[in-house]
Amino acid sequence: MAKNNDTFLNAVKDVRPLKVKSQEVLLSPKKPKPIPKKLIEDERNVLNDSLSDHYLHAELESDENTFYLKKGHSPEIINKLRRGYWTIQQSLDLHGFTSDEAKIKLVGFLNLCQKKGIRCVRVIHGKGFGSVNKEPILKKRVRGWLIQKQEIIAYVEAPRHDGGSGAIIVLIEDN
Repeated sequence: MAKNNDTFLNAVKDVRPLKVKSQEVLLSPKKPKPIPKKLIEDERNVLNDSLSDHYLHAELESDENTFYLKKGHSPEIINKLRRGYWTIQQSLDLHGFTSDEAKIKLVGFLNLCQKKGIRCVRVIHGKGFGSVNKEPILKKRVRGWLIQKQEIIAYVEAPRHDGGSGAIIVLIEDN
């Protein structure tokens, strides 16, 4: 056994440690975690498909649908939204998008806002001047989609300086 040990020591007697500038060279970089792109896409599609474009709600049947308040919340929330009690933290402009594109953008925007703890947002849907027959298609659809979203507490038509009838101010539940 001693002879094997001596043989090894003789074999490595002229070996010198490598000069390494940084310990990072010795460590292999960590691989990033894989991003489940297909799962994320599938979940987004399920969310989008779960929002009906033809959702009927008493609030949406008239053209005077200037506000929505989720059941069980104080009517004072509507007054506070109209008076600007909450600062608008983010905006989403849906001008130029098709209905399907707008739905995807809106769902993604609301999910991101909720993750970031953003409570008050403005959604600009436009007045429909660029639509066929000059009808505000997105106006009713956006409002219908919002009513279907669990995290939406309320919305009001935006004041004139924030878009008037072409936009709404939305209050999102706090996480």
